[in-house]
Order: sequence, then C-alpha cells, then structure tokens
Amino acid sequence: MTSGLSDYHRQVRARNREAILDAAADLFLEAGFDGTSLARVAESAGVSKATLFKQFPTKSQLFEATVLEAAGIPDAELGELPSEDFRAGLVHLGRAYADLLARPRVAGLMRTIIAELPRFPELQERTFDFGTLSVLRALRCYLLEADAAGVADIDDLEVAATQFLGLIASAVFWPGLVHGSWSITEEERLRAIDEAARTIAARYSASD
Repeated sequence: MTSGLSDYHRQVRARNREAILDAAADLFLEAGFDGTSLARVAESAGVSKATLFKQFPTKSQLFEATVLEAAGIPDAELGELPSEDFRAGLVHLGRAYADLLARPRVAGLMRTIIAELPRFPELQERTFDFGTLSVLRALRCYLLEADAAGVADIDDLEVAATQFLGLIASAVFWPGLVHGSWSITEEERLRAIDEAARTIAARYSASD
C-alpha cells in the first residue's frame, strides 16, 4: 500500500514539475526574467505557490531548470551510434544537437539569458549545467569510447566536444539569434553538420 502511495506521489510531483516548467517557459519568453514572478508561474501552472517553492525555491533555479528542460532530449531518441565509423557517429550526434538548437523555446530562452545576465547577479552565480543534457553526455561518451577503441586519438575530450558543437552552432544557430531575418535551408544545415563532422574526424581520427 505504501509503495502504491509512493508511486502516486512521484507521479503527481512529475506532473506538477512538467506543468510548472511549461508555464515558466511561456512566461519567461513573454515577460523576461524580471517580469516573471513565481506566483504568476504557479497560477499559470495550476499549482499552489507552496508546491512550486518546494521544487524551485528561487526564480533563478526555476529559470535554469526551464532552460535545461527546453533543451533536453530523451536518451532513447538518440538511437544507436555507429562504433566503427567515427565521422558517421559525429554526424548522428551533430544532427541531434542541431535539432535541439532549432527548437523555438531554446532560441528565445537563450536571448533571455543574454539580455538578463548583466542585470541579475543571481543568474550569474548559478552554473547552467548544460553538460547534463543527453545529447552532450552522449557526445562525450562517444568521444571517450572512440578514443578507448583506438578509432580516435583524443587527448582532451572537453576541447574536442566544444570544437564540434561550436562549429555546428556557429553555422546553424548563432546567426539566427543575432539576425532575426536570417534563415538556413535543410540542405545547408545538413551540409554544415557534415562539414563539422569531417573537420573533427580529420583532426582526431586515429592514424592507421
């Protein structure tokens, strides 16, 4: 009986969290960090303020969770990665990353971060742990496994991961964030991802 109640309460907590983060994303995008109150988020989510405060004691914690939730991808959606073809694995992960960056809420929340950071020290003090995102975890694991298997020769995983993601973001994300009228075709997007994968593979593939 206790176990059933425990499962029930976990489900309620998960539903409340989903409703809170969904409402928070809409409000942060609409009113910015400064213009969004926890009370308004609770009202929009249909939960009590006590319920919201229990999960997110401060607005900066809620904002961080909102950003990370908007950029999350279930591990199952990443699928199987090729173990022998280093470049093909990079292309697979690069497409998942580009898909993540293409989400409307991601771009909007990134604009909010850039706009609000100078005005709110509490956001500057928090670390946005983007490393918890499944696609970034998968990339690091893939690079580590490729190195261990002798498919790649990587002395610094963080540098390699940052280089790869930076090549993609600079081609498919940042121009649109800065220039509202900018657009990219699907063909151009796929070509940019492939070029990024080729560049990283050329740099880190193990020599025969």
